[in-house]
Amino acid sequence: MAPPAELRDWIARLEREGELVRIAAEVDPELEITEINDRTVKAGGPALLFENVKGSELPLLINQFGTERRMCLAFDAPSLDAVASKLSEVLEMQPPQGLVDKVRGLQKLKSIADSRPKTVRRAPCQDVVLEGDDASLDLLPIQKCWPNDAAAFITLPAVITHDPRTGTRNVGMYRMQKLGPRATAMHWQIHKDGRADYLATDGKIEVAVALGTDPITTYTASAPLPKHIDELMLAGFLRGEPVELVQAKTVELEVPANAEIILEGFIQKDELTDEGPFGDHTGYYTPAEPFPVFHLTAITMRRDAIYPSIVVGKPPQEDAWLGKATERIFLPAIRMTVPEIVDYDLPIAGAFHNCCIVSIRKAYPGHAQKVMHAIWGLGMLSLTKAIVVVDEWVDVHDYNEVLFRVGANVDPARDVLLTEGPLDHLDHAPTRQFYGGKLGIDATHKGPQEGTREWPPEIEMTPEVKELVDRRWEEYGIPLDGAAENGRMRQSSGPLRRLLRR
Repeated sequence: MAPPAELRDWIARLEREGELVRIAAEVDPELEITEINDRTVKAGGPALLFENVKGSELPLLINQFGTERRMCLAFDAPSLDAVASKLSEVLEMQPPQGLVDKVRGLQKLKSIADSRPKTVRRAPCQDVVLEGDDASLDLLPIQKCWPNDAAAFITLPAVITHDPRTGTRNVGMYRMQKLGPRATAMHWQIHKDGRADYLATDGKIEVAVALGTDPITTYTASAPLPKHIDELMLAGFLRGEPVELVQAKTVELEVPANAEIILEGFIQKDELTDEGPFGDHTGYYTPAEPFPVFHLTAITMRRDAIYPSIVVGKPPQEDAWLGKATERIFLPAIRMTVPEIVDYDLPIAGAFHNCCIVSIRKAYPGHAQKVMHAIWGLGMLSLTKAIVVVDEWVDVHDYNEVLFRVGANVDPARDVLLTEGPLDHLDHAPTRQFYGGKLGIDATHKGPQEGTREWPPEIEMTPEVKELVDRRWEEYGIPLDGAAENGRMRQSSGPLRRLLRR
C-alpha cells in the first residue's frame, strides 16, 4: 500500500484497520466533543468521526493521529524511524563510486524531482464554491475546546502564504480564532515563518487555508522546516507522489486539490485584534494577545465535506504523535549538523520544547556542553528550555534509565549549566515573554581530564551467567507477572509511556 492520497482514503484505511469509530449521536462542538476525545486519547482509543454535529451539516474527524500505530499507518511505514531512514538516504548521499552507485543516486535524485507539487486545472476541493455573503464560517463545526477559550478555534489548518520578497511558499499550522462568519484571528507566533511573511508585506497578504488534506500533507504543515524548503515538496517526497495543487478562486495562491475544505482570504498589515485565551498544549491557557485578522473571501469544498479538528491541552493529547513524528523524522537532519548525536527524545509530558534528552559519542572534556549549545542554536530546538546529555549507550527513551544517570553521574556544582536564551512564545513561566533561563545537565561519565576521581565501573552480570539463567528459568519454577520474561524486567517509564507507545 501507498500512503493515503486524500482524507477519504485515510478514513477508509482507518476503518479497515479497526482504528476508527463513527458516532451517529448528536454531539455539541462546544466542549462536549473535547471531553469525549480527551477520554478516548488518554485510553489509547480510536479515531472518531462524529456524523451528527450540532449546528452543522458537516461531520467532524478527530484523533486521526492519536497513537503511534496510526501515525505509522499514515506514512505506510513499519515505524517512524523507517520514515526517518528514507529522509536519511537523501541527506547522506555521497559522490557515486561505481555504476551501481550512480544508478542508485539517480533514482534518489529522481524521487526528489518527482516530489515537486503538480498543478491541475480542476479539483474536488472546488466542487462547491461559496463567495461573498454565501461564504460563512458558520457552516463549519468549529470547536470551542475548553471552558475559558475566548471562542471557537480552527485547530488543524494548513495555512498557505507566499514570502512577499521571494515568492517562496510557506505552509504552517496556526490556530484561527473565529471572530464572526467571515473573519478569524491568525495566531502567527513570533518565531514562525507565517509571521515573517506577514511582517514583510507592505499592504495586505493573501492567505489560503486547507482543511482536511491527506495525513502526510497535514503533518508537514506542522513540521519545523527551514524557510526555504517547501512543505508540500516534503509531503510529496514522503508520500511517494506529488501533492496536486489547483489555483484558488479569489486569491493568487495554489491550494491542495484533494483537500476537503479551502478558506480563501487576506490579512491587512497592522490590523490586529485580541486573540485568546486558548487552552494550549502547555496544559495552561495562553492569555489574550494582539494578532492579525484574517478576512474570508471564499470557501470552496468537496461535496459532503469532512471537517478535521484536533484538541490540545494537558498531555498526552493527539498532537503528541505529530510531535513524535517530527522527533523521529528530523533526527537525520540534526545528525548532519551535530554528528556526535546518537539519538534524542523530546518527552511528551514536557510539551516538546521544555525538555530534550540527547545521547552523544563523547570524545573530549566539555563535549556535552558543546552539544547543549549546538542544540540551543538549531532551528526550533533553540527554544528548548532544558537539555539532558547522556552517553551513547543510554536509551534516551527510557526515562527511568535517564533519571538513574542524572542521579548517579551528576555533580550539580560541576555538571549543571545555567544560561539564557529565546523561549517558546507559549511558555508562561519566564519573567519576560520569549526570553529566559535555560538548563543543561551533563549526565555522561566523566574522565580524569574533567578533574574527577577515578570513575567506577558499572555493575553488570557476566554474559555466561545470564545465558545460564535464561536457559534454566522454567526449571526454577519462579512465578512472575507479565512484566517479566525469563526473569528479566522489561524496561518501562511507567503507565504514561506504555500508553503512548500503543
